[in-house]
Amino acid sequence: ESWIVDIVLTGELDEQGMVFDFGHVKKLIKQLIDHEIDHRFVLSEESKDLLVNKVDGELTLSWTGASGDYFHRSPESAVALLDARTINKKTVAKYLESKVLEVVPNNVSGVSITLREEDIDQAFYHYSHGLKKHEGNCQRIVHGHRSRIEIYQNAQRNHDLEDYWAAKFRNIYIGTREDLSETAEDKGKTYYRFHYTSSQGQFELRLPAKKVYLIDSDTTVELIASHIAEECAQMHPDNHFEVRAFEGVGKGAIAVRKQ
Repeated sequence: ESWIVDIVLTGELDEQGMVFDFGHVKKLIKQLIDHEIDHRFVLSEESKDLLVNKVDGELTLSWTGASGDYFHRSPESAVALLDARTINKKTVAKYLESKVLEVVPNNVSGVSITLREEDIDQAFYHYSHGLKKHEGNCQRIVHGHRSRIEIYQNAQRNHDLEDYWAAKFRNIYIGTREDLSETAEDKGKTYYRFHYTSSQGQFELRLPAKKVYLIDSDTTVELIASHIAEECAQMHPDNHFEVRAFEGVGKGAIAVRKQ
């Protein structure tokens, strides 16, 4: 998901005549939210059939979903287990409110957080991925985004192509073929296992193949945009394509191709 955060602080005015200086609000609270939730795999401790094992700072998770069995291994810092029945905007906001109250000054008596999605009145996709070469938290496997996509064919918006790629990338894991370590059959279902080592540690993910979209490159938004543009050019030779692939809110990449 990609959520916009709205925060309301309630309290007495401090010696500066403020509840909490805006500059400190943005810095302190953003750091906390980034640490607690952003680019982490967030799931409920009450998830059905969830098995959790922690050893020497590493966390393994396994569970069964509607589409099959799942396995996840990563450093503990890449996962957030919440004491909530489901993971949604309200339960995550409640969790963050309690964490923010721990770090704000004593004159702040209340914190209200609202998480909301970007208002998108066109095609958008949901995908998750992991960037093993990234030095920051984007290396964490199966973190995700909700994003707009715009495709221009011969300088004209092509909404059919946008809908096509939005459907392709709906609730999907975009995997790098190089990181695919195993393909296996189990109880009539095909499973993919991804594995890589990055600066934060080892990451592993096993999931049903039907929940995966494979590409030959890494999965930065620049390379995803390039992949979409290349595929569009192959589908429609002799046409010019410009793909604007977003990653979250207000950022993304542009790729241009002519077959």
